[in-house]
Order: sequence, then C-alpha cells, then structure tokens
Amino acid sequence: MKPIVSAPGFLVWIGITLMAAGRLCMAGSHSASALPRSTPEAQGVASAAIREFVEVADREVNAMNSFMLVRHGQVIAEGWWTPYAPEVPHMLYSLSKSFTSTAVGLAVTEGKLSIDDEVLKFFPEDAPSEPTNNLKAMRVHDLLRMSTGHQTEPRLSDTNAIPWTKLFLAHPVPNKPGTHFLYNTAGTYMQSAIVQKAVGQTVLDYLRPRLFEPLGIENPTWGTSPQGISLGGYGLNIRTEDIAKFGQLYFQKGRWNGKQLVPAAWVEAATARQTSNGSNPKSDWDQGYGYQFWRCRHNAYRGDGAFGQYCLVMPEQDAVVAITSGTRDMQAVLNLIWDKLLPAFQQSPLPENKAEQKKLKETLAGLTLRWPEGTPSSPNEPTHKEFRFPANNSKLESVRFLPVYGNPTTLTMRMNGTEYRLVCGYKDWAKARFAFGSFKEQPVAASGAWTSDSLIVRICFYETPTILNLKLHPSGDELLCDADYNVAFGPTKQPQLIGRAR
Repeated sequence: MKPIVSAPGFLVWIGITLMAAGRLCMAGSHSASALPRSTPEAQGVASAAIREFVEVADREVNAMNSFMLVRHGQVIAEGWWTPYAPEVPHMLYSLSKSFTSTAVGLAVTEGKLSIDDEVLKFFPEDAPSEPTNNLKAMRVHDLLRMSTGHQTEPRLSDTNAIPWTKLFLAHPVPNKPGTHFLYNTAGTYMQSAIVQKAVGQTVLDYLRPRLFEPLGIENPTWGTSPQGISLGGYGLNIRTEDIAKFGQLYFQKGRWNGKQLVPAAWVEAATARQTSNGSNPKSDWDQGYGYQFWRCRHNAYRGDGAFGQYCLVMPEQDAVVAITSGTRDMQAVLNLIWDKLLPAFQQSPLPENKAEQKKLKETLAGLTLRWPEGTPSSPNEPTHKEFRFPANNSKLESVRFLPVYGNPTTLTMRMNGTEYRLVCGYKDWAKARFAFGSFKEQPVAASGAWTSDSLIVRICFYETPTILNLKLHPSGDELLCDADYNVAFGPTKQPQLIGRAR
C-alpha cells in the first residue's frame, strides 16, 4: 500500500521471556517449523543497538503491533505489544499481493499460464462486446507490474451485483498497457482470478501444499469475492513469524530446507525493478516496483500493506524484518529501520554481552500498547442507568454501566441487536468479543480509565491494526459518546452520538 501520515510506539527482541502477562518466547518453546533462534551478538548485531531502536520507536511510532528481525536465517529479535501475541494471526492488507504474485509464478512454472498471456484470454464471457485495443493488449505481466493502462483504479465492492472480473474489464483503459504505473488492487484480484481459472483452485488452496505447508504457515485465511475468488490484493491473515519466513524464503532465492519452493528466476524477476514509479531519493515508494513487490532504498525490497504491515528483505545485510502495526506514517517506520538498524549490522559475530542482553530483555518484557490515563473509577459513574441511542452508522444501540464493586469498570453495549459485555481493564487489557460500526464481531481487548468527567475506553481489534477510542461522558440523563480510530481508510473521527437514559 502507499504510505499514509504520522503517529508513536514500537519494538522488540530475542527468544527469551516475553511478557509477564503470560507470553513466553523461548527457543525451546517453538515448534519444529519455527525459524531457529540466536542472540544478536552471535549474528553480528549489538543488543544495545536493538535496544536503542526499541526505545526510540516506542517513543516515536504509534501502535506497533509486532516486530521480528532475522539475521543469517536466525531470529535475533522478536516481540509483540500486548494484547498482540505471537500465536495470533494478523491482517496483512496489501502485503497479501506478494503472496498472490508468488502463486502466479508457481502457475507459470507448472505451465498453467504465461505472463505474456492476454488478460482477455481467461475471461471471454466477461469481455465487453467491443473491447478496445488497449484492453486487448493488456497482459498478465502488466497486472503484475501495476501497469495495466488504467488512469483510475477499478472499484470492486461486495455490493457489486456484477462479477468483479467483468467490472474490471469494463473499466476504461486510456493508456497503452506497460506505459503508466498506477497502484491497482483490482489488478491483483485479476491475478488471483487468472490463477483460479488456470489451476482450478483458489489462490489460498493452491498455495497450501506449495508454500504455506512447506514453510510451516498454519491455518492461513484469505477472504473471497462474492464469486468465491481469493481477494488477491488484500485479505490474507497469518502470523508475524509467517511473514518473516516468507521474506527469508525470498532472500534464499526460493529455497527452503533443501527444496526449491519458488523458482530462483521468479524471485529475481519479482523483486527487481520492473516499473519506474517516481524519483524522490528519500521515499521508499519511489524506488521502482517489481511483480507485486516494492523496491526500497539501500538495495532492499519489500511487500507491504496499509498502516504498516511489512516484509522487508535486505539482501546485502542478509536480514529480514517483519512488522505489523497500525500507523498513519508508514515511511517513518522504514526511516527508523534505516537510521537505527541498518548501521548495526556487522560482518562478523560480536562478543556476547550479557549485561546488554539483560537490559534489552527487561526493556522488551513490558511491551504493551498504551492504555488510557486516569483513575480506575469515578464517583459519578451512572451505574443505575441505561442510555439508548438513535439509529447511527456505528450501530450502537445502548450503553449500560454495570454496578461492579471495585475495579475495573464494566459496560454492556448493545450493537446491532447483540449485547456485549466489555470489561475495561485498568492499566491492563481485558479480552472479549465485540463489534462496532463496520467491524463484525471478533476478538478484542479493552482498557479504560476515568478522567474527571468521562470514561476513556481503548478497544484493540488485535487481529487487525485497528484501535477504537471511546470517550463516554455522562451528564445527567444524557451520555455523550465520541469515537475515533487510530487508522482507517475513511475518516478516523466518527460523529458524536447522544444517548438518553430510559
């Protein structure tokens, strides 16, 4: 995805204890399919440099979810900000595109299709009655390079009654394919649809035995279109270590455990500069584009997704960085890697430094998303009232403060006909299931605190980068509800809602 705009919070280490809250990340606790673990010094990186990276990032980058650093094929740094956890899958957004590209490469290798095939060849039933010459000229490699010839991106939505492939082919193609770069998620969907046409399986099912299972990526999920086609350009959910494995596979030119999973020639082509897309030397979005991979500064390349989902491969340093986050300033995350981590890579192992390793361990042991500041309770808490709201886009129907003695504050919130009990952990995260607005019911963790007149609740949808901030201000028989998200594709701040006591 293209970069979005600013925020604070970040980073992590080693196969040792992580999180007093019950998460353990020790070398012996990893499954047989896990990447091997090592200390930073053994792989030529100073623990002190990683700690500095963690501390600066924690101050300056908001809503980091997870981080893993691999050097010479060994995990030397890893961590999750509570309530995020190593076993929890995470939404990848457009980082999914790099996996779709891999499926195309495998299908090409198996002789199921060619990157020189015309796109129309696969969908004669969806073609316009009189396709333009530019549409006729569009080929699979134009989809891969984001050079379809479109001036605007086709918009595909679940509300479309027309098949998405037909919508794509009906969209104007004013430019000759191959001559104009336009970031185009619909074009990645077409790659997914082409693979499904060619092999008779969704991209998810096609990749299971060829990529996911050999890498030890367990239970990947991938959303589908109304036509049952993997979304391609987004919708894949896997764990942080799975992202790191994918990056390591590409660094190893497609080899894994002695087997060639992805042809080396495809890896080279997919991560090379296939399209020019800008000239700003300070932007990691202007360094060229491959086959669904971005070129980066410092001769690196990456797959990335909205709000800071990263699989960054640094071939010259023999390093891979996997990151999930919820930030509006994606460039700032990369800048921090270049400023703090890049200079730390040394050619040879360093002497073990137990004192610095201990400091790093202590720094990382307390990683958590920021919770609201305030007091655990309020004398003005309206525990005997239920506040009801008129119809609204957030689908909030009512809020009731439960009369729970002691801490923490507990709410029942009725959303779109379903009542949810939400415990607001005080300087902690309490897990539950919850829905709000466009977010369907899913796992969340909540933290809350009272200011002088309001309850501040932070709700983390921890399989995604999204955090919902609520300010509930009781005033007599009214309850004012202000809501905003840390990141969103539309407005982050939502209209104020006013509930009234029964």
